[in-house]
Amino acid sequence: MLSSLSINNVVLIERLVITFHEGLCVLTGETGAGKSVLLDALGLALGVRAESGLVRNGADYASVTASFQIHEGHPSCEILKEADIILDEDILLLRRVVYNNGKSRAFINDQPVTVGLLKEVGSTLVEIHGQFETQGLLNPATHRAMLDEYAGFESDLKERWNTWKEVLSEQQRLTEETVRSKVEELYWRDSLNDLENLSPQENEEERLSQMREMLRNKEDVINALAEADALLNDDNDPVRKAWAVLDKISDKAGERLKGAVDALSRASDEMREAAIIVQEFSTEFQDSDYSLEEIEERLFALRAQARKHHCHVNDLPKIQQELKEKLESIEKADENSEARKEELAVLKKAYIEEAQRVSKLRSDTAQRLNKLVQKELSPLKLDKAKFITQITPLPESEWGTEGIDKVRFLVSTNPGQELGPIHKIASGGEMSRFMLALKVVIAREGSTHSFIFDEVDTGIGGSTADAVGERLARLAKAKQVLVVTHAPQIAARADYHWIVKKSGKQENITTITALETRAQRCEEIARMLAGAEITNEARAAANKLLETGT
Repeated sequence: MLSSLSINNVVLIERLVITFHEGLCVLTGETGAGKSVLLDALGLALGVRAESGLVRNGADYASVTASFQIHEGHPSCEILKEADIILDEDILLLRRVVYNNGKSRAFINDQPVTVGLLKEVGSTLVEIHGQFETQGLLNPATHRAMLDEYAGFESDLKERWNTWKEVLSEQQRLTEETVRSKVEELYWRDSLNDLENLSPQENEEERLSQMREMLRNKEDVINALAEADALLNDDNDPVRKAWAVLDKISDKAGERLKGAVDALSRASDEMREAAIIVQEFSTEFQDSDYSLEEIEERLFALRAQARKHHCHVNDLPKIQQELKEKLESIEKADENSEARKEELAVLKKAYIEEAQRVSKLRSDTAQRLNKLVQKELSPLKLDKAKFITQITPLPESEWGTEGIDKVRFLVSTNPGQELGPIHKIASGGEMSRFMLALKVVIAREGSTHSFIFDEVDTGIGGSTADAVGERLARLAKAKQVLVVTHAPQIAARADYHWIVKKSGKQENITTITALETRAQRCEEIARMLAGAEITNEARAAANKLLETGT
């Protein structure tokens, strides 16, 4: 619900704060008093395009703050959550500042936001219906959602659609991948065959490089090994001799020599281990079947494969395994594709079954809606008009989360006239009344709580205006309704009534005053009936209207 509107320096409004209420809220006043400026100001707070001409003459900027009370789970809550905007309990503040250079800034709960976000949030809070803007009816894209809200059914159609499309998307991705893979299959098989014949081993390049270096210096290596072996096995080894000498007297020398004896013992053991390693390596090296030429050829082959696959030699075993897995996946692709086709057929069938169920519900609801809206048209001076909800099947390419139906509200205003979109058939005043009839029927459904009507009484009077007032009052029992009107029949039905006037020496300031007593309301309604000179007859008629309205 719109709870208050604070306006500063907007056209003729210097400073104004209005507190609104539930029910039917009516604003009246003479033409040119500034009633439409109030709606322009509210539009700014809701994200309507800003114009520097709205800034009051002489002011640097204009600002508007609209305060709303919202309930938990309101559609705006999800939008705000995604934007990381924290709600202050159930209060939501939309603020817009427009500078005289045309630039503007937007805020939600005092946090800077884009105008786009402000408009997205605002669209969930208020519907503004004027002579030339009836948002829902003029946009066929909203008709299906309006019908569904009225129907009030529950459906997992969106989930079924998303599941089907996710699997379909994955199948298409895998199919495209398989097609690409089959193009490269021959290359992969040749590459795998080369690697399997080569059989690269982990860390093989490093071992071969070391072996190649030794083979290049084979004679020096053999001589060094022989010399080392001789030294390690020399009978005149001073370490072993010293250990033998000290070991003999260790029991006589006590603990003083124990450290030296232990150290010599360890050194002797290490030297024996070193001698064994030297001997084994010397035997292995001299008996090796590898030749320098063979090692260099293998290194060349390994590095050639690494260049081919744009990797390090050490990665070749991994590449070999990946190629094997790719080829195995190609072999399984047809089998997997058949399984996915079966799964997709099941998912598509589930979606279509639910979409057809929803379509039947829409069709039944449309018939009920048509009858109820048609019943509302005659008292609104649209007795020759016709309203229908057209439901047509969509081509499969246009199916989606909302089903397989296209929904449009079509009207004709005269007998024999072909049904067509409302904005092409109806005049401005007729559009507002068509909208009113529809909203009265579906008022209790939908999340939007505040409706604003600007001059819904255009082109009507008498009993028709009274019928419009009665329906606005009926709508206001379920929703907050704010009406700007010149019709006394509508004003008489208000729960809350304000009068908009110009004041100041040059009548350059717009003010708004709440009419809190019956006498005040009677005087304003009498003015609306009689004009500038209010007669007793007009006051009597105003009293009569107030009695009828209550």
